[in-house]
Amino acid sequence: MLRSLEIRDMLIIDRLELLLQPGLNVLTGETGAGKSILLDSLGFVLGWRGRAELVREGADQGEVIAEFDLTVDHPARAVLAEAGLPVGDTLILRRVNARDGRKTAWVNDRRASGEVLRALSDTLVELHGQNDDRGLLNPSGHRRLLDTFGDLDDLVARCRAAWRDLQGARAALTEAEEVAAALAEEEDFLRHAVGELTELSADAGEDASLDSRRRMMQGAEKIREDVTRAYTALGSGGAEGMMRDASRWLDEAAEQAEGALDTPMAALERAMVELGDAEDGVARALEALAFDVSELERVEERLFAIRALARKHNVLPDALSDLTETLGAKLAALDGGAAELADLKAAVLDAEDVYDTAADALGAARAQAAEALDTAMAKELAPLKLERAVFATDIAETDAGPDGRDTVAFTIATNPGAPSGALNKIASGGELSRFLLALKVCLTSGVDGLTLIFDEIDRGVGGATADAVGRRLAELSVDSQVLVVTHSPQVAARGAHHWRVEKSVTKGATLSTVVALDDLERIDEVARMLSGDTVTDAARVAAKTLLNA
Repeated sequence: MLRSLEIRDMLIIDRLELLLQPGLNVLTGETGAGKSILLDSLGFVLGWRGRAELVREGADQGEVIAEFDLTVDHPARAVLAEAGLPVGDTLILRRVNARDGRKTAWVNDRRASGEVLRALSDTLVELHGQNDDRGLLNPSGHRRLLDTFGDLDDLVARCRAAWRDLQGARAALTEAEEVAAALAEEEDFLRHAVGELTELSADAGEDASLDSRRRMMQGAEKIREDVTRAYTALGSGGAEGMMRDASRWLDEAAEQAEGALDTPMAALERAMVELGDAEDGVARALEALAFDVSELERVEERLFAIRALARKHNVLPDALSDLTETLGAKLAALDGGAAELADLKAAVLDAEDVYDTAADALGAARAQAAEALDTAMAKELAPLKLERAVFATDIAETDAGPDGRDTVAFTIATNPGAPSGALNKIASGGELSRFLLALKVCLTSGVDGLTLIFDEIDRGVGGATADAVGRRLAELSVDSQVLVVTHSPQVAARGAHHWRVEKSVTKGATLSTVVALDDLERIDEVARMLSGDTVTDAARVAAKTLLNA
């Protein structure tokens, strides 16, 4: 419930605080007094898109604060929790509009986006006027309204999920068919390329290894001669023999050298160990350099084959192994494509069955909801002096989509036997107001925590019809909070709480204020609405009669 609305420096309002109550709240006042500004300001703090320039002339910024009471199970709590905002029994919205157009919002003292405000708005307020901007006159929104009325959210969600799965299955099949078609066009190439790549079976790094081996064998003869001479120089006929002789001679002289030869003998021993290692290494090198001409031919033949195949496929030699796997996978996909396509086609058929079942169930539920809505509307129209009118929810089949295969349109016929048509094309202004009031009542029945706002819903009606509208609004407000902006004395008289919007000129500035009316002031205001600027005693008597009816 909307507890209070505080407005500062918005259009022609400098300071205003409106304390609202449960039940039927009525706002009256002369045309141009500023009643629409109250709704513009409320829409501003709720994140609705409205006037671009709202800041009062001479002010740096405009500000609106709205306070709502939340029940324990109010849907606004879920919106707050999802947005990571504080949740409590009271919800305070504050929004500031700077002179340069920048807008800043807070929800329970936390910064919030306009998107969050609008999400909260959907759970807090329903605004309705003859120029309905909440979807009642727009057939594109009638299906959603019918689904809400019939509590079909679960069926809609099931249908949407089935549609997503169906679209996914179809997309997977289309993609697989496109891939299969592309692979079929290069089947000959794939089979030949995979064959020769597999036959060659080149490993990563093999090119460099073969090239090194080839170069080593090409220069091996000259290298072997030098290495052989070095091996001879290191062996027993060379350095090794001379070092052994030197070691023997020093060993024989060591006893009489009194330790003077210990160090050189130790160094000589280490040198002989290193010499042995060098001799072993050279021997292994000689073994590695041993080759025959046929081996060189085999190395060159494979090296040239690897490089030729790499050039053919425009890749580096080391990439031939990965290319073999890639082309092999494509060939495997081609060979297994028929089975995969069959599986995907079966998946599409299964998804279609699931979607058809969900769409049929949703369509049947919509038909039941439409019948219930039509019955509820018939009951609502009679008290509004439209007992001869016929409201019908037309459901027609359309192309399948995420929300099923149904189009929904609300139609009316103002008299039995008269052709039916769209709400805004068949009904006159006064009839349209009553039709939309009845529809709003039916669609919001059972919705807790909403503040219903009717902006001049009584426009174009008077007398007994206006009285019927006022009585229905009063009945509607028994279980909810209703705020009505009205020029009708019959409607105003039904209010449980009455405010008058006034406009005055102070120091050359036009300002709008809102005054809460007591019982006597209500008599004068209703009398003014009945008689005009001059309030007569007869008008006051008539006003008392209306208020006490």
